[in-house]
Amino acid sequence: MLHYASIMLLAGIGIPLLAALNAALGVRIGSPAGAAAILFTVAFIAAGVIALLTGPHAILKAADAPRHLFLAGLLVAFYVLSITYVAPHFGIGNAVFFVLLGQLISAAIIDQFGLFGARPSPLTMTRATGIAVMALGVWITQKA
Repeated sequence: MLHYASIMLLAGIGIPLLAALNAALGVRIGSPAGAAAILFTVAFIAAGVIALLTGPHAILKAADAPRHLFLAGLLVAFYVLSITYVAPHFGIGNAVFFVLLGQLISAAIIDQFGLFGARPSPLTMTRATGIAVMALGVWITQKA
């Protein structure tokens, strides 16, 4: 479990870095969409190399996957495009605050109903309070 938590902590650290770096690139080149395209090119190459090293046969199985699962690509594109556009105007902290708030809400819904094969985890009053405290904590950091 610590291994998974460590990976996700690093991923979480990377989100504001991604936002700041890509927003700066978008400003520098004058195009949030251009910056997003560059980001996805680099990400595609990195993911492609890892896929080749860990088992390229898995990519062939994608043809049999339900089509709605590919919406994840549109969601990540929306995130990258929106954070790249919004962050220079709204601030990295403010942008990430609303991203985190959205993540808390959607994660609770996904877990509550076990959507997309997720392990169901009912939204108890204790869990709802914890999510509210997390949201409040993120809000307080932005007001400080």
